[in-house]
Amino acid sequence: MSRIGKKEIAIPAGVTASMEDGLVKVKGPKGELSTPMVDDLEYNLSDGGLLVTPANKSTRARAYWGMQRTLVQNLVEGVTEGFTKVLEINGVGYRAAVQGKILNLQLGFSHDVNFPIPDGITIKTPDQTTIEIAGMDKQQVGQVAAEIRRWRKPEPYKGKGIKYRGEYIFRKEGKKK
Repeated sequence: MSRIGKKEIAIPAGVTASMEDGLVKVKGPKGELSTPMVDDLEYNLSDGGLLVTPANKSTRARAYWGMQRTLVQNLVEGVTEGFTKVLEINGVGYRAAVQGKILNLQLGFSHDVNFPIPDGITIKTPDQTTIEIAGMDKQQVGQVAAEIRRWRKPEPYKGKGIKYRGEYIFRKEGKKK
């Protein structure tokens, strides 16, 4: 039995949820998001919230139960508050700046890296070594953060590179004489 799947998804005031055309659609103050419905699950919409339950006792239904409930919860959270990831840049001469719809990164290469900002994502650089990525879709925010981080992952000797805020970088000692 899924412990996460048993919980009802609370739908706050100002947010509407509907099931149509095989999609769960959630509309709120920040916009509208949707996710496909799984055939082996039942979606029960009441005035207080949305409950996801398995339609049968198959292994597939039990496997998708908790995950699908979490995906719908992420839709509700995304249209109300949104999601944010913060990246930190460490290294001499490493910096970032937003120029229109392009994030300009200087990461020690012989050239600057220009990362186009996708639709639905806002990127801010409060200072030269911090990148704040925000958006409604949790998956898209995480994907954009991973793509930016991929340009220069933190290395274990000096810790130079792009890391998530709060991420622990395992440090190595280096050579000894």
